[in-house]
Amino acid sequence: MIAAKENSPQLTPKEYFAWEEKQLHKHEYIEGQVYAMSGGSVNHARIAIRFITMFDAHLGTGNCIIGNSDLRIKMVNAENYTYPDISVTCDDRDKTSTQYITYPSLIVEVLSPSTEAYDRGGKFRLYANNPVLQDYLLVSSTSIEIDLYHKKENGEWIIINYKEGDMIELKSINLTFAIAQIYRGLVMTNDTEIAQQS
Repeated sequence: MIAAKENSPQLTPKEYFAWEEKQLHKHEYIEGQVYAMSGGSVNHARIAIRFITMFDAHLGTGNCIIGNSDLRIKMVNAENYTYPDISVTCDDRDKTSTQYITYPSLIVEVLSPSTEAYDRGGKFRLYANNPVLQDYLLVSSTSIEIDLYHKKENGEWIIINYKEGDMIELKSINLTFAIAQIYRGLVMTNDTEIAQQS
């Protein structure tokens, strides 16, 4: 999803929740500022649906919650809220929350040219502070490429790059799948063409 800063005064978290209930579109909330979320490309939507379908089939009737881009995440120890494309939490502390989850073990962001730098940088730094998060998956919508930021047991983050023909392992939910499952039948469009269409 694409975020753009709104021209609005700083809000408290309470004001943000009350204000967003009256809006037609979703807004992320970072350091008192709100950012409007806009839609992505056809590939973006199709990729997100494939992940959600795959995760739902894998996790079945277990105790995990799979969220799409409508499920807000609260940052641990901060009053910041984002809407990732896909999230999975299996933490009991998230079972009673009605407005957001706080302890996802897996977050997936489908990249677009306008958000890639933020998803790899500032947004990852927000998410990385979560002690429960194990896997942060960045998925290209313009080429067959997926980058996995995985937190090892010692707390160190490593980046694993996947390309066409690879198998991807998500230890957070004990799932291994072929990258081809995500990209089957999609027409890849390069970043320059996407930017010209925007």
